[in-house]
Amino acid sequence: MSADTLRAAQLYADAARLAANTPRTDEISTAREANFGEMVKAAIETTSADLQAGEAAAAKAVAGEANLVDVVTAVSAAEVTLETAIAVRNRVIEAYQNIMRMPI
Repeated sequence: MSADTLRAAQLYADAARLAANTPRTDEISTAREANFGEMVKAAIETTSADLQAGEAAAAKAVAGEANLVDVVTAVSAAEVTLETAIAVRNRVIEAYQNIMRMPI
């Protein structure tokens, strides 16, 4: 099984786990906020793990211990994860700025 296949399976399992824990609309808002916080925490942890895996693969490549295809795959996954995190951050900042511009 390739690294991409395993990563896709992990992401699917994470999404299924999050979907199972998603509160119904009639539940109290604190439960939703807790799940949102957990979701953000999980996303940050996943981003950190992907970046660390990319760095580790690059270090192995420099030492001559890794296959070039695996290194490129790990670094590409880390790059995509970082770009996604930056895009989400930019959208959050944009939303905050829009809220701050709203008249009271």
